[in-house]
Amino acid sequence: MHPLLRSVFLLAGMALLPSLAAAEPSGRPNIVFIFADDHALQAISAYNFRGRSLNQTPNIDRIAKEGAIFRNNFCANSICSPSRATVLTGKHSHLNGVTTWEKFDGSQFTFAKALQAAGYRTGIFGKWHLTSEPTGFDEWMVHPGQGSYHNPDFITPQGNRRIPGYATDVTTDLSLDFIKRHKEEGQPFLVMCQYKAPHRTWQPPTGEAGRRALGSFAEPPNLFDTYEGRSKPVARHLMGIDRHMKLDYDLKVPVEKSNEWARMTEIQHEAYHHFYDDENRAFLEANLTGKDLVRWKYQRYLRDYLSCVDSIDSNVGRILACLKESGLDRNTLVVYSSDQGFYLGEHGWFDKRWMYEESFRMPLLIRWPGHIEAGTEVGQLTQNIDFAPTFLAAAGLPVPPEVQGLSLMPLLTKQPVAWRDALYYHYYDGPGEHGVAKHYGVRTDRYKLIRFYADDAWELYDLEKDPEEMHSVYDDPAYTTVRAELTAKLDELKKQYANPILTVADEKKLSAKP
Repeated sequence: MHPLLRSVFLLAGMALLPSLAAAEPSGRPNIVFIFADDHALQAISAYNFRGRSLNQTPNIDRIAKEGAIFRNNFCANSICSPSRATVLTGKHSHLNGVTTWEKFDGSQFTFAKALQAAGYRTGIFGKWHLTSEPTGFDEWMVHPGQGSYHNPDFITPQGNRRIPGYATDVTTDLSLDFIKRHKEEGQPFLVMCQYKAPHRTWQPPTGEAGRRALGSFAEPPNLFDTYEGRSKPVARHLMGIDRHMKLDYDLKVPVEKSNEWARMTEIQHEAYHHFYDDENRAFLEANLTGKDLVRWKYQRYLRDYLSCVDSIDSNVGRILACLKESGLDRNTLVVYSSDQGFYLGEHGWFDKRWMYEESFRMPLLIRWPGHIEAGTEVGQLTQNIDFAPTFLAAAGLPVPPEVQGLSLMPLLTKQPVAWRDALYYHYYDGPGEHGVAKHYGVRTDRYKLIRFYADDAWELYDLEKDPEEMHSVYDDPAYTTVRAELTAKLDELKKQYANPILTVADEKKLSAKP
């Protein structure tokens, strides 16, 4: 994007809020940022993604009904740590320094540091997953690494703590305590409430596990995908429900071998035995094989995953109720999102990483009464590089030139504004334990071009005709012009975002094994 055009975007976002820009700190909105881990659009009823309604999320849906839902929001790199770094900085992975699992450089710009410097009280609770200690926060309590579902540990400035309970509930408790304590200070606040759920291994709360019946979830049409019509890297995946999802570690057969058994209390053990034992016995007696085994694993996976989501939705309800009861709801920007999407059986997969739709897409729902009209739907192409400049614009703060994203405020307030016509994506971590090859690509409203550079392979999808991305048309003569246009757009985006991969030689360097 031309620098002048980018400046127009930023100024447009700021111009929409002149009163905020000139307001005293007490007039600026509070920001409550609720961030899940691996929450797929298919598991949020407000999206009804491709007509697949797996569950109901009434509290998350409320944010959309009373505010806005983004129908085409995407991540820049579908993996936990890089997405979190991108959200904080508004920059793509290669510029914020977290392309895979690198330690986050806390000295660089983040929107939290900018808000803190402008008088916001700032706090972050729950999953951090960026190795370094959080900066820009007055208060923080974050999980070490991935964190745990049961009786979670927290790193704090005062030392490590273990708090009894279920992680989603505990993280909400900490966030609500922060909100209540800072309500009377007269300063605006930012609280980042970041859940571990529903990340693998999908450990439901003991009060929720088993509530859903096995066999109640419709299968995606490509659960038994054979990967024909795609490039070779796709078939080399290591994230199939059939061969790679583990009965003990992932699916609690037997429950004593489940991922978190050692840290659970006896009461929690009893609850898990109560919910799982009878089904596990029936499963072992059935001695399922082939597609029958895959179907059973899919149903157990979905039940546990969606039970984790149920807990998130209940806790979102607690947050919304607290804001209303305390009178803060009218001047609080509430955001719900997740670091990336996830596969819930599509292509036979669990996990994320690919540029295909289910993991590329991120949920994004935003409510701000009096500023965002209820029921707003945003269809433009947006990305997690846009979060930081949006929060700054809402607070009336300038956006640093290094930020690559755009404020979403013009879209939220339905102001006429030119917008991007394509998104850039880059996954650096492959192949790794999940067998996902390094790749980058470009997506427009209709087409997607993917480059697997270690394999010198390309894919092209017509999302209008093939929304499930089952057949690449890269070599189809009918798409020659489209292919050339997308290749040119991809090169343009690499240059716009100052990405180091510009030539085949660059690709070879980045794809070489260390």
